[in-house]
Amino acid sequence: MAENKNRMNSIDTLVVESQVVDALRTCFDPEIPVNVYDLGLIYEVKVDEKGSTEIRMTLTTPHCPAAQMLPSEVEAKARTVPGVSDVQVEVVWDPPWDPSKMSEAAKLQLGML
Repeated sequence: MAENKNRMNSIDTLVVESQVVDALRTCFDPEIPVNVYDLGLIYEVKVDEKGSTEIRMTLTTPHCPAAQMLPSEVEAKARTVPGVSDVQVEVVWDPPWDPSKMSEAAKLQLGML
């Protein structure tokens, strides 16, 4: 019985991770018309079976004007995903961001291809 109850309380983490990524694609750097995921600012999204979500991200530079806004917006977007129970966003600087982290779509959108 306890095993069935645990199964009912768990989520499909891969599905929720994919939905979190989709939500993050609606979050844009105010200075660059590309979403933060395709821009390569999101390094990792991990969701456990209880919906606790960890996001590792960076910014284009440590002096980014959006440094205060973007992490909180990333957190808010992730919280909108069904199944997400908690969100922790960690801003990291290693490895540093550079244009090679951008998706092909982002490079195309910015005329870099």
